Amino acid sequence: MEREEGVASMTTLNRIRRKPKVALKYRIPRLLVTLGLSLIAIIYAFPLVWMTISGLKTNQQIFREPFALPKTWDFSIWVDAWVVGNIGQYALNSAITTGSAVIVILFAGSAAAFAFSRYQFRGRGALMGLLSLGLLLPLQSYFIAQSTMFNALYITNTRFALIIPYIAMGLPLATYLLTVYLKALPDELFEAARMEGANDFTIYRLVAMPLLKPGLATVGIFSALSSWNEFLLALLYIQDDALKTIPTGLLAFSSRYVTDYGLLFAALTIVTLPMIIIYIAFNKQIVEGITAGSLK
Repeated sequence: MEREEGVASMTTLNRIRRKPKVALKYRIPRLLVTLGLSLIAIIYAFPLVWMTISGLKTNQQIFREPFALPKTWDFSIWVDAWVVGNIGQYALNSAITTGSAVIVILFAGSAAAFAFSRYQFRGRGALMGLLSLGLLLPLQSYFIAQSTMFNALYITNTRFALIIPYIAMGLPLATYLLTVYLKALPDELFEAARMEGANDFTIYRLVAMPLLKPGLATVGIFSALSSWNEFLLALLYIQDDALKTIPTGLLAFSSRYVTDYGLLFAALTIVTLPMIIIYIAFNKQIVEGITAGSLK
């Protein structure tokens, strides 16, 4: 008995001694991956940090000490950029067009996803194929036809000339992502609601929508970023300065103040930071929405 206990204790001791080696075997690759991702994050974050710091310097300081911290943290140049560059009006226009497009995309995309994921109907495959064209075709392929339609409807140089294309560009991706998310949910949830006497709209409103929150957050952020940064349509359809969005407004601003780099960097920082803050704030929901549906 004592011999068996001694053998068992020696076996346990050997296992304990082997654990650090096994842990070290897996720890080194993880450490390398962490270092690699940290290096990539630094590379991508450095231009943003440099732009923000340069927005607090004068032109002389930018050229003399481009990578040094500002001697005085004077945010008055940000106020000047906001007032002189009319950033407030451009930001308001971007918020109106982006917000309108995102709201329609979320409601229309979730409703379409609910229908595609829960019902079998004639033409379902054709409609899904039509939506896939929105993911495959580039903007330039249908720009001429779109411009002709907008001119015939007299909506060029209005906010509708941007809101409608933004909805059309964001709806296919939203429908596909939300459809995958809904298909991953248990069928018993919807069957139970049906047995309780709930109709289609009630199931969509009280069952599907609360469960779609992570997916809706992902779709909302992606759609907002795409609409907020869109440049080509805003440049071609909007000529009135009172209706210009931030990308085209910054183009006009940079052409007027091309030599005032401090003012230009301050304006770029003002319009860039809000989207980054929103993305960081909803990072958890975005990751959940992207990974949802990967496992059934």
